[in-house]
Amino acid sequence: MPLNVVLEGPAPWGFRLTGGKDFSLPLTISRITPGSKASIANLCAGDVILAIEGVPATDMLHCEAQNKIKESTSQLCLTVERNMSSLWSPRVVEEGKAHPYKINLEAEQQEYKPIGTAHNRKAQPFVAAANIDDKRQVVSTSYNTPIGLYSSGNIQDAMEGQIRGFVHPKSESPRTLTSIEESDVYRMLQKDQEEPQEPRQSGSFKALQEFVDSDGTRPIVTRTVKAPTTKPTTPTGNLQKLPVCDKCGNGIVGTVVKARDKYRHPGCFVCSDCDVNLKQKGYFFVEGQLYCETHARTRMRPPEGHDLITTFPSA
Repeated sequence: MPLNVVLEGPAPWGFRLTGGKDFSLPLTISRITPGSKASIANLCAGDVILAIEGVPATDMLHCEAQNKIKESTSQLCLTVERNMSSLWSPRVVEEGKAHPYKINLEAEQQEYKPIGTAHNRKAQPFVAAANIDDKRQVVSTSYNTPIGLYSSGNIQDAMEGQIRGFVHPKSESPRTLTSIEESDVYRMLQKDQEEPQEPRQSGSFKALQEFVDSDGTRPIVTRTVKAPTTKPTTPTGNLQKLPVCDKCGNGIVGTVVKARDKYRHPGCFVCSDCDVNLKQKGYFFVEGQLYCETHARTRMRPPEGHDLITTFPSA
């Protein structure tokens, strides 16, 4: 609803203007200076200016609106449209007019309605129950339990599911027994007691009893039982025979040193005289024994007039 607001001059008027046709926004009051002439005339922030001094402001540019306001010297008449959902401002009213500087921060009195004495003064436990039949019911102490919404059939199914595994179901008998004599188990036990049976005997005692009863005329027939024997495991064809060390005579597992056609442990690959390891030093066979170069020269004396020369086999 349009409102006519009249501001008594002269300028300054005490409000800030925004918008215009060049901003594609309506001319709007954005700020009111407290205690100004605009505040006294009850001009509010958010008011949309429709006309200035009777001239429509819908198609005015921002600068045109400013110039039109500046032309008014003694009085400024504005036609505005106010949004009725504007924020409430707690101003102090004196002599029927809102004071421009004072603000009332006191809380307003509210209507008081006592709740009465019918409310729960003492805390009570949360108990809910649901009837299974006329004599049985399920009671739950959980807060806000929906057990009262379940039917008796659903409650019965839930109880059977919870106790399943703890209580074994009773097997239904095909017929109702009127007396103990009709029980098949009872009659089987009575039959075993009435019919005498021969005592069980071992084979050896039975053969000895028959020999005694025949006054020695019947030979004792016994069965010979051999003691269990363990069969030796046959070697598999995939296993290879371990090489035997030429010096210590034990099998070689792992690294093998081969000198000509003989095998030795790495630790047994030594000189037969000084026990020096021949690894990376060269070795010599003299009469089937391994020697280092020094002791091989000692044992191999050449004929007079000949020198000993060390030769190595060609690769």
